[in-house]
Amino acid sequence: SPAGLQNDHKALMKQVEEALHQLHAREKEKHAKDEVEALAEAMSQNQSLPQAFAKVNAVTPGSPASLSGLQVDDEIVEFGSVNINNFQNLQNFATVVQHSEGRPLSVTVIRSGKKVHVGLTPKRWAGKGLLGCNIIPLQR
Repeated sequence: SPAGLQNDHKALMKQVEEALHQLHAREKEKHAKDEVEALAEAMSQNQSLPQAFAKVNAVTPGSPASLSGLQVDDEIVEFGSVNINNFQNLQNFATVVQHSEGRPLSVTVIRSGKKVHVGLTPKRWAGKGLLGCNIIPLQR
């Protein structure tokens, strides 16, 4: 009878609805767990990042620094032979830059929580200096 079929349909739709709710609840739990794991992984990676000792606070467009991909707010962990263990003052940078004019320097920075390597070649250009960026020491 049509009334019996309609009741079966209602019961079946209720089962489908309950199953969908359970499925979405499980999916939501799984997503939350994945987010927690991703966050934990990101935290453990941050702890393994080397310590920065200086920061780029200006990069002139068209300069050697700009062409190398150096960006404002990059935190420097290695600049040629200069690192946290031997850095005393900004004169260390000037010395390395002068000795490396025309030759690529390996620069390692922390950008957005990730370690990034940049090849920077100090050279004469239209602007001031050999790099075209401003570096400030980090106060720790």
